[in-house]
Amino acid sequence: MSNLKKINIDGIEVEVDGAMTIIQAAEVAGIEIPRFCYHERLSIAGNCRMCLVEVVGGPPKPAASCAMQVRDLRPGPNGEAPVVKTTSPMVKKAREGVMEFLLINHPLDCPICDQGGECDLQDQAMAYGVDFSRYREPKRASEDLNLGPLVETKMTRCISCTRCVRFTTEVAGITQMGQTGRGEDSEITSYLNETLNSNLQGNIIDLCPVGALTSKPYAFTARPWELTKTESVDVMDALGSNIRIDTKGREVMRILPRNHDGVNEEWISDKSRFIWDGLRRQRLDTPYVRENGRLRKASWGEALEKAAAAIKGKKVVGLVGDLAPVEAVYSLKQLVEALGGKVECRTDGARLPVGNRSGYVGTAKIEDIDAAKGVLLIGTNPRLESPVLNARIRKAWANGAVVGLIGEAADLTYDYHHFGTDRAALVQHLDLARREKGKGPGVVIVGQGALNEADGEAVLAHAMAIAEAQEAKILVLHTAASRVGAMDVGAVTEGGLAAATEGAEVIYNLGADEVEIAAGPFVIYQGSHGDRGANRADVILPGAAWTEENGLFVNTEGRPQLAFRAGFAPGEAKENWAILRALSAELGAQLPWDSLAGLRAALVAAHPHLARIDEVAENAWTALEVRAPGKANFRNAIKDFYLTNPVARASAVMAELSAMAKARVAPKMAAE
Repeated sequence: MSNLKKINIDGIEVEVDGAMTIIQAAEVAGIEIPRFCYHERLSIAGNCRMCLVEVVGGPPKPAASCAMQVRDLRPGPNGEAPVVKTTSPMVKKAREGVMEFLLINHPLDCPICDQGGECDLQDQAMAYGVDFSRYREPKRASEDLNLGPLVETKMTRCISCTRCVRFTTEVAGITQMGQTGRGEDSEITSYLNETLNSNLQGNIIDLCPVGALTSKPYAFTARPWELTKTESVDVMDALGSNIRIDTKGREVMRILPRNHDGVNEEWISDKSRFIWDGLRRQRLDTPYVRENGRLRKASWGEALEKAAAAIKGKKVVGLVGDLAPVEAVYSLKQLVEALGGKVECRTDGARLPVGNRSGYVGTAKIEDIDAAKGVLLIGTNPRLESPVLNARIRKAWANGAVVGLIGEAADLTYDYHHFGTDRAALVQHLDLARREKGKGPGVVIVGQGALNEADGEAVLAHAMAIAEAQEAKILVLHTAASRVGAMDVGAVTEGGLAAATEGAEVIYNLGADEVEIAAGPFVIYQGSHGDRGANRADVILPGAAWTEENGLFVNTEGRPQLAFRAGFAPGEAKENWAILRALSAELGAQLPWDSLAGLRAALVAAHPHLARIDEVAENAWTALEVRAPGKANFRNAIKDFYLTNPVARASAVMAELSAMAKARVAPKMAAE
C-alpha cells in the first residue's frame, strides 16, 4: 500500500509521503510558512504557534502545521485531496496575534542587537506584525546565563522556542540546558549554571531565531551588510565541512556553516567556527633568513637565492603539512622529485598504504553512517577528531544503530559496546566477524591513532578484513585536511617518514608544524604562522593561510572540494603554489605553469578524479594481507582538540577553551 497522499495547499496540489507534516508538504509545493521553533534537523516542539494554517473542513480554529501530519487530514466530501490555506483571513489574524504575544516582553534592542539584520523575529515582525502594541504593563526580564567564552546570552530576548535545548540534547549529546518554571516565570537555563561542555555548542548561535544567543568573540565588531561573504571549506579537521567566511576589508570577522547533506549537514565544530582570531596573530608576513644563529628579515630575492643555493646539489626531502592545498603539494612533489629528492605527507608516521585508495580512504561515504545498522570504531575518538562526524554517529545510534569501540574508552555522547583497548581485542573481533557473517549494512571507522604505530598496516588489514567479513564499508578517519589529497597525488615515499628523511641534507617543510626536525639538515620553511616549523627554519618563506588563496582539498571520504579566497595574505606573504614556482625558476628547474589555472590543468591531467568536484569516487577494493599486529593498547591521535595546528595555537579563544577543557578533567581539590 502506497504511503503517498495528495494535499492541496493554496490551490497547488502535491503528492507527498503521508508521514510528512503540513509545513514539510508546503516546502515541497514551494510555499513558505513562517516558523520559530520548527527546525528540519531537530525534534518537533510545536510551541511557538507561528506556523498556524487553516485546514478546510477541519476544526474551526487554525492548526500548527509543524505538528500535523498529512495522513491525519480528512479528504473532501467527494474524496478530493484535503485543502490547506496559508493566506486566509483566519491565518492572517492568528499570525498577527501570535506575533503580538511574542513581542509583548521582547525588548526594543534592534539597534544594538548583534542579530539585527539577520534576525528571524525582525523579518517576521515586518511581515506579520502590527504597527503598535496594546500592551501597557512592565516587560518581563530574565537573568543572562554564563555559557562560556563562545556564546553570549541576552535571555530577556528569548522567546522559548527551545531550539538550543533540543540541539544540545539531541545533536551535541549534552544535558546541560533546559527550561524551568511555568507561565511568565518559565526560562531557558543551564544546569547548576554550568558552562557548556561540547565542541559543537557554537551551532546554537545559528539556531537561535532571536538575539538571545549570539557569538561572544564576534559581538559588536561588524554588521551583516558590511561583510563580504565567501563560500569555502573547513581545514581544521579532515571532514571538509562546508563553510562561509565573512570578511570586512582584509580581516576575517566570522565563519559560519553552509548546508551540505553529504558532509556536515548544517553544523560545524567550535574550532572551525571560532578559529578566525588565530588568522591575525603570529603571522609570517615577510621572508626571514638565519644568520649567526638568529633570524633576520630579508627580501624575497635574497630568501629565494639562499634557499636555492642550499638546495643545489644536495639530498632534498619535502615534508607536507596538515593544511596544504593539493596544488601546493603537487608543485612541491614535481619540484623536489625533479631534483632527485623525496616527498612525504605522512608526517605523523601513519602507515597508510601507497596507491591503495580503498586502504587510505576507504569505501564508505559519510552519509552511509545514517543508514548503518552497526558502526565499529577502531583506535579513534571521533568526538575530538571530527565532532560533526561524531554527531552523525550519534544520530545513527539514536535511530537504532549499534556502536562498538576497540580502543581508549571515552565519553562519545552515546552508548557503545567496548570490546577492549588493545590489538588482541581487534584480532578477536575479526574471528567473531568471520564466524557471524554480515548482519545488514555497517560502517567500520579507523582512526589515525590505530595507524600511526609501527604495526599500523597490520591493524588496517584487520579492519579491512572485518569490513569484508561483515559486508560493511570502511572509512579511514583522517585528522589532517591535506592528507588524502597528498596521498592522491603520490606525495609519499616507500618506507614512510624515516625512509624519506634518512640522510637528508635539506628539508623543505611545507607547513609541517606537528613534526620535530632533528639538528643537522638545512631547513626551508614555507607556511603562514610562526610556529614550531618556523622556529627550526634556516629560511622562512611566508605563505598564505587557507582563507587567503584558492585551493583544492580532498576530505576524509575522498571528496574533492574547492576553498575560495576570502581575503589577501598579510604583508609580503604569497600564495603557496606561486612561491614554489618562483623557487623552481631560481633553481633552473622551472615548473611548467605560470598560473593557478595552468597548474590545475596539469594536476587534473595527472589525476583525473580531482576534476570531479564534490563527487565521491568509487574505490576499487584491494584487501591487505592480514598479519599479526603487535600487543600494545590503542592510543588516540588527538589529546587536545583545541590546539591541533598552528592557526589554533595562535588563537586566544582556542587557548581559553583548551584551558577550560583541562580544568574540567583535573582532579577536584577539597576545601581545607
